[in-house]
Amino acid sequence: MRITVFGATGGIGGHVVRQALEAGEKVTAVVRTSSAYELEHPSLEVVRVPGLDVVEPLREAIDGSTAVISGVGARGRKVGPVASRSTKSILAAMDAVGVRRFVAVSAAPLGPVPADESFLNRRVVYPMINAFAADVYADLRVMEADIMSSAAEWTIVRPPKLSNKALTGRYRTEVGGTVTHGYLISRADVADLMLKSLADPTTIRRPVGVAY
Repeated sequence: MRITVFGATGGIGGHVVRQALEAGEKVTAVVRTSSAYELEHPSLEVVRVPGLDVVEPLREAIDGSTAVISGVGARGRKVGPVASRSTKSILAAMDAVGVRRFVAVSAAPLGPVPADESFLNRRVVYPMINAFAADVYADLRVMEADIMSSAAEWTIVRPPKLSNKALTGRYRTEVGGTVTHGYLISRADVADLMLKSLADPTTIRRPVGVAY
């Protein structure tokens, strides 16, 4: 298949690109014109765009692909609504060229709190996390709402705290929910799940919690 990857210069998106290429897929990596991107591969096409808020260049990057994966997200609390603005344009471009399968990364705090989660986490830790990164999660909530109301065959992956540890391929998932006591996962393993979700019909139009 051919996969268009947004956020290809980021931690998760970069792993998606490399893992997909290693698996023998064809990849279109969408990067900003101003970004350095040196990865080369016979099955990799790099499409440079001025930004992710204009639909037309994104249409050209998506046209002919089987699926789209987005690792786009805010890189700080004061960056602005990066995820929601970009995703709105991506969804419009997908709709224009008739591509339906879409996997996007969000965050665990947007999922439901597991019923068997500890009292400390439910009453103290989770509320503190939500308050600390309120702007980021507000952006992601708008993004998720737009995805869920779209015509896309979407999957939203919700990881907890991210690390740069190596790919393990061993992690817990919760389709439609949040992993209990799930505190950490590597960007490489999030990418692994996003790619595996493309071929998993049980994740279509469902959020998926993931953690070690």
